[in-house]
Amino acid sequence: MNGYNSFADDYYINLNLNTEMELPRSRDTVLHFFERMQKTYPDMTNFYSRDNGDFVLEEDKEKGHYRWVSLESRRLCSGCVNPFASQDAYSQHEEVLELAPYLLSVSTLDCEALDVLFGFDFTYGGNHDEIVAEVLGINKAMEGMLDLSGARIINYEPSATFALDENCRLQCRLSIETRTNAYQVRTGEFHDDQLSVYFTVRQYWGVGPKMTFGESFARQRKIGEELVESHVLPNVVRPLAQAISAK
Repeated sequence: MNGYNSFADDYYINLNLNTEMELPRSRDTVLHFFERMQKTYPDMTNFYSRDNGDFVLEEDKEKGHYRWVSLESRRLCSGCVNPFASQDAYSQHEEVLELAPYLLSVSTLDCEALDVLFGFDFTYGGNHDEIVAEVLGINKAMEGMLDLSGARIINYEPSATFALDENCRLQCRLSIETRTNAYQVRTGEFHDDQLSVYFTVRQYWGVGPKMTFGESFARQRKIGEELVESHVLPNVVRPLAQAISAK
């Protein structure tokens, strides 16, 4: 397995291609696109439509590691959960980006933004917000509020976005999503829910770079890998994993 899997219960690399115009919804176009994906990845056999009209093709989730692709109204998504190697996910996303212009009529003119997301999920049956605050700390301007009588954290999801170029068209975002609610804190009855860490490298198009989807993806994934290794893993993922295992 990829080395990242040792730090979280689930690890995944996702791709999101966000468009300005609505993507094709005709039966023939949708089926042809997913059939081409299935030809490359024969184990992707579960095809269905969500209540909101999104289409999904995925592998068997029970295996623990699986691929999926979804076609939404204005977004094309590709995900690989617990890949044996990062390249397994990258190859899948490259396939999606190669097919999109020809089978879904997506062009760089139509692109709003391209996202490459590195995600880490931890199964934790405790107060998610409390452990995030414990591991990552709270801004000094707010930590004094915890000294108030009976004060407890019921929502703490730190997030920050950084521009990586002068035009602010290339950005990265680190965010944490907790799934503890006030009822659980009040009753002390917590469930084994997913605490998630997301790191996204986003390239906005429009007046952005003159490059293909594939070229942008290659640059974004390289930036993502470097920042995950140098900052996200040592400062966020590993400390959270250690704190959760110690509970």
